[in-house]
Amino acid sequence: MKHHHFSLILLAISILGGYGNIHGKNYSEYLDVATNDLILHYDKPAEFFEEALVIGNGKLGGIVYGGVKCDSISLNDITLWSGMPDTIKYSHDFKTVLSSIRTALDKEDYVTADNLNRSLQGHYSENYQPLGCLYIRYNDPDMTDSQIDRSLDISHSVAMTSGSGLLREYFASSPDSIIALKIESKNNRGLNLSVDMSSKLPNSVTVSDNEITVDGYAAYHSFPVYYGALADSLKHQYDPNKGVHFRTVIHIEAPESQVKTKGKGISVEGGRYAIVYISNETSFNGYNKNPVAEGKQYLNVAKANIDKAISIGYESVKKRHIIDYRSLFDRVKLDLGRTEPEISAQPTDIQLKNYTLFGQKNPELEVLYFQYGRYLLISSSRTKGVPANLQGLWNESLLPPWSCNYTTNINLSENYWGANVTNLAELHMPLIEFIENLAVNGAKTAKTFYNVNQGWCLGHNTDIWAMTNPVGLQSGDPVWASWNMGGAWLASHIWTHYQFTQDRIFLEKYYPYLKDAAEFCLGWMIEKDGKLLTSPGTSPENKFYTPDGLATSTSYGTTSDLAMIRQCLGDAIKAAEVLGYDPSFVTKAQTALSKLSPYKIDERGALQEWYHPFKETDPNHRHQSHLYGLYPGSHITLKGTPKLAAAAHESLKLRGSESTGWSTGWRVNLYARLQDADMAYRTYRKLLKYISPNKYTGKDAIRGGGTYPNRLDAHSPFQIDGNFGGSAGVAEMLIQSDDNSITLLPALPTQWNTGTVKGLKARGGFTVDFQWDRCKATRAVIYSATGGSTNLIANGKIYKIKLDADSEKVLQL
Repeated sequence: MKHHHFSLILLAISILGGYGNIHGKNYSEYLDVATNDLILHYDKPAEFFEEALVIGNGKLGGIVYGGVKCDSISLNDITLWSGMPDTIKYSHDFKTVLSSIRTALDKEDYVTADNLNRSLQGHYSENYQPLGCLYIRYNDPDMTDSQIDRSLDISHSVAMTSGSGLLREYFASSPDSIIALKIESKNNRGLNLSVDMSSKLPNSVTVSDNEITVDGYAAYHSFPVYYGALADSLKHQYDPNKGVHFRTVIHIEAPESQVKTKGKGISVEGGRYAIVYISNETSFNGYNKNPVAEGKQYLNVAKANIDKAISIGYESVKKRHIIDYRSLFDRVKLDLGRTEPEISAQPTDIQLKNYTLFGQKNPELEVLYFQYGRYLLISSSRTKGVPANLQGLWNESLLPPWSCNYTTNINLSENYWGANVTNLAELHMPLIEFIENLAVNGAKTAKTFYNVNQGWCLGHNTDIWAMTNPVGLQSGDPVWASWNMGGAWLASHIWTHYQFTQDRIFLEKYYPYLKDAAEFCLGWMIEKDGKLLTSPGTSPENKFYTPDGLATSTSYGTTSDLAMIRQCLGDAIKAAEVLGYDPSFVTKAQTALSKLSPYKIDERGALQEWYHPFKETDPNHRHQSHLYGLYPGSHITLKGTPKLAAAAHESLKLRGSESTGWSTGWRVNLYARLQDADMAYRTYRKLLKYISPNKYTGKDAIRGGGTYPNRLDAHSPFQIDGNFGGSAGVAEMLIQSDDNSITLLPALPTQWNTGTVKGLKARGGFTVDFQWDRCKATRAVIYSATGGSTNLIANGKIYKIKLDADSEKVLQL
């Protein structure tokens, strides 16, 4: 085992062989950072998706299985969706429906209101689609099923497979817009393989010389997998003159081999090595552009990317990729101590299983999860206006779980909680740009469905076409379908981004979308007993019992609605004041805040989830939306609102310790905000619970929420939000900040009693490096690019910091 692991380290270091001086910079220092704890490694091929290794360049993604006789790479393009621009117009009298719902709620008739709420629904989102699967079939009759070692070095973003006389390496390059694969023979027999590609979408294949071209298109409309009115075979509607089209080009370079056309593929025989380049482009040209009539001129793009890679050469393409990737990844380093060598030498899946079953101490595994979240964000969030979706970038199904869409009552937001604090602010921008698109369609939804003629709103789901209406086709359960606070939730990302970056130009550009989300909230609320609240509303995705004992979901004045409105209004006010804009809006918003229905604490001492102290149907529900004000919101704090913070703490206790992956990630952050270090760490360990791949059967299968063998989050099934939430949670345990202060180690567990972190970001535009020993901060370096003042809080002491632009201060604590 030790020899096996050492070989993986050598392979990772060899990635940068001959790195030297590139573009005027010396990158040889990168050679010393290919450390054990940043490598996922396995001793067998992947059988299931949940064991495969994912790579991506922010647009094009690959799922690498590393098989013996056949190596498959599932391919995705983040712009390949079913559907067309959202131009649906409704003739329903939603205004009358809304009035009827409110009348029922005024009579406390929640069941009638819930039934009527179904009539306040529109169409579903579209489906994110798989591009296809590349197969490398090995035809050497002497090839045996010998030991296969697979690895993913997330410090370089390169995957590797070795064994059966072959060494294979894979990466997805953002600078050159390709996926590249090198296959090298390590014996005297040379290569004997063929390459082909299949797609589940309508397509045609052309093979010429050493190149495969696949042309295809997605459905122009589809329904979600859970829509029961249609059989799965009828849920996609295809027309070659509609929908998003794509072209994939696969080029094989094998200068020492015989390269021949073989059916719809290419064979390679005799040489020492072969290089496979893969590129793809779609006709998607924006959320509001017809992908055929106004589509991107995509047909020559993939070929141009391939030709460029060929002209540069494989080694240079790899170096360019690593330089680009590490310019982002290397910004943050975290050391929580060493894992025992006999533990770290084991394959990652075995480490994860033993960590779960036997409670092994494994700080490197815990750091790996944190850094893996950053790796995944770099790999899936680099396309303008197209954020990481429910599975980031990686999906193999035509009808994926929940359409692999953007679920806005937690999941899309959770994808980006760690972007700023873990020093990846640029990767937050695809979400911010997407908000700009949502605001356009959301203004129509506000008028059409909610009779609000100001601002914009967003329902429970959206897609690449920036749809904003409540979903359900008038038959969806309101507990999830009838919700309109997505705009208020997402818009607060704008203020958060400014807090971390202090980028005034950014704030000037995106402030209107934050303000208009707040304007919708002002227009949507009604007055009841002298207080402002929402009607109707739900608490995603939980139900309550009426006084008659009936389970339902629609009510008024739900705590989560008002928490999101309170945060959105407060953020918009602060942004307006920074910019010196809209004094009349500020006054109006401040007045509304003063009249907002207040938080309530129930007889259990918990934060009340609904306006009335209803009993929830599921006390251990995965959603804890009524705690939004604590996290990701910021208006419930230990110091500023201690009673509400204590009530939130009690609510968390009542929710219990078992939940889905993404929910567990959220709870790590909530406990960290409450500075409950012990529960934050216990919950983090729950998030790292080993979960068997979905297709495993048998009495020893471990299911539920946690982490799959390939370190992807198990909802289950796979959703990437838990990875991102968990990564953010580690940062939240180590550093917390607001506009006036930075707190070091606010929720540090005793298990991490000694450590070092470099490069975390804090509000106010600061970057902070610090180290600690025996759970006490010992040294900190705080840097400001823009200049500013803050209070640094460490070990219970306050240090006043004032920095000029591009300066730093070193503190011995």
